[in-house]
Amino acid sequence: MKKYLSETSFIDYSNAKIKEISNAVCSPRSSDKENAIALYLYVRDSIKYDPYAVALNKSCFTASEILKLGKGYCVSKAILLTALLRSVNIPSRLGFSDVVNHLSSKKLLESMGTNIFYYHGYVEVFLNDRWVTATPAFDSNLCKVAGIPPLEFDGEKDSKFQKLNNVGNKYMEYLNEHGSFLDVPYDLLLEKYAYYYPTLVKSDNEYYSGDLHVEIENDVK
Repeated sequence: MKKYLSETSFIDYSNAKIKEISNAVCSPRSSDKENAIALYLYVRDSIKYDPYAVALNKSCFTASEILKLGKGYCVSKAILLTALLRSVNIPSRLGFSDVVNHLSSKKLLESMGTNIFYYHGYVEVFLNDRWVTATPAFDSNLCKVAGIPPLEFDGEKDSKFQKLNNVGNKYMEYLNEHGSFLDVPYDLLLEKYAYYYPTLVKSDNEYYSGDLHVEIENDVK
């Protein structure tokens, strides 16, 4: 498990702000499972889900920069959670899948040109001698606006995504699994995003303008 505790330029958990958060959220008296759940809830709800926060630069995929920005899409939030988990000696790695995501706005789907989210990101956490999936993407505020329950993580069962909303409509379908990664596959992600989302993904530090929370709220009116 030692390699899944390693620090990288993207998973930079020795950063002072990341240490500050992990020290504030976790307790040395708590179990790994309890601390993992606490960190999951922090990333899920304290970092706003923003699918527009994608730019073709390394800061977009660096844990400390994601924390500083205070928002991110599924991969960003998975990177930050991985860094926080490793900072308290909990082995973790990144996982990627292609999914059909029904929790979208009309504007986002038009910008993407598809309802398939390629290389959707999540975290695999090693707890009690097994890998468990945790997906901290959708914050509670967004879930409330969309009418779906926030995705919980208990440290024991895989927590991938809500399959149904509050009235039974399907919200997520997994299409293809791309496996797990020790570190951020930066070049691979840039290649895939540029190919699948040429009108959405900007270069350098330029971000697409949008607010999914407001867009969904307007769509459901």
